[in-house]
Amino acid sequence: MKIMVVGGGGREHAIVKKLKESPRVGEIFVLPGNGGMTEDATPVAIGAKDLDGIVKFAVENKIDYAVVAPDDPLVLGCVDRLTEVGIPCFGPRANAAIIEGSKVFSKNLMKKYGIPTASYEVFESADDAYSYLESAPIPTVIKADGLALGKGVIIATTRAEALNAVQSIMEEGKFGASGNKIVIEEFLTGPEVSVLAFTDGTTVRPMVSSMDHKRACDGDTGLNTGGMGTVAPNPYYTPEIAAECMEKIFLPTVNAMKAEGREFRGCLYFGLMLTPCGPKVIEYNCRFGDPETQVVLPLLKSDLLEIMMATSSGRLSECEVEFSTDSCACVIMASRGYPEKYESGYPIDVPADIRPYVYVAGARLSDGKLVSAGGRVLGVTATASELSDALAIAYERVGKIGFDNAFYRKDIGQRALMAKKG
Repeated sequence: MKIMVVGGGGREHAIVKKLKESPRVGEIFVLPGNGGMTEDATPVAIGAKDLDGIVKFAVENKIDYAVVAPDDPLVLGCVDRLTEVGIPCFGPRANAAIIEGSKVFSKNLMKKYGIPTASYEVFESADDAYSYLESAPIPTVIKADGLALGKGVIIATTRAEALNAVQSIMEEGKFGASGNKIVIEEFLTGPEVSVLAFTDGTTVRPMVSSMDHKRACDGDTGLNTGGMGTVAPNPYYTPEIAAECMEKIFLPTVNAMKAEGREFRGCLYFGLMLTPCGPKVIEYNCRFGDPETQVVLPLLKSDLLEIMMATSSGRLSECEVEFSTDSCACVIMASRGYPEKYESGYPIDVPADIRPYVYVAGARLSDGKLVSAGGRVLGVTATASELSDALAIAYERVGKIGFDNAFYRKDIGQRALMAKKG
């Protein structure tokens, strides 16, 4: 089969590598991909938001199956467009992708259907938000309504920070039209858990849980990023909690979307907080998380293509979805200065023996050589029966990669190791 994957980062590289394992997969095209994917797929210089270009390419190249991975093309209706021309796709249609495309929609959905989440208020005026914040509990969480590259959430620990966040989002337009409306919500406490799940709109098959590390620096300090590393499984996510989440969050969410006429087929991401009052939803994503995908898919034992095809055709209940009981770790190597100003164009040398374990997120080819071309550049992974071993191997591999401007956290997985001991 000819496969097309829409997207260009580390998540897409992880999807491509896992799809390659399926005996039914022939050629894989990745749009736009990046220079570090050429050993695994054929990058095509068509942007992930260029829906006309994507559809034209898919038709002309007789693509058999498409995987739309990033949030932007999903929210814009890429799956709808490809389906219209007869190309089956993995990913939700636009009317279901709104669960990530609008924080206001998702919060109102949870409120309507009794799905546990933080209490919240919605604002369309900065002045109204300022008035509310005069007496709102602090800390508080302020979220831009629309997509903001994973950076549209601000945790304000003081009233001044909260006011500045509203000013930045609503008056200065930090996230453009995505910040025309905001959600101000209760600050929750407890361990965070990411759970990705395959769903065909009726059946839900959760994947292995994971723990992300959002802050840029060791000790969970520094600015929020798209993610500096992940481990799986998450030790806080016990079988008892998993059962509670299935009953109170996963199935109710999928059923709520169907009741709203927005059947969700694809990968639904649940960002959870395990609060003293039980698990609550922090956020939904309408796609595979990044970098969670880089630790979850290496543990998948079943055929990813078969699962995806069963998901998009409503046959997920008939499909085997099996994961290894091993642990996986991913360390992100970023450009120094990320998530703020950073320099690119530094040569990257990845030894041949560790390339199978490296997912390339932000790189390009220059005169046939790989150079950095983004904030997050590489995801370096390892799998082992014990998390401590997986982490040790991942960091050993990081040490073998030549990349002058690299920085990375040295403490990925330490919280998870402490939780396992405790």
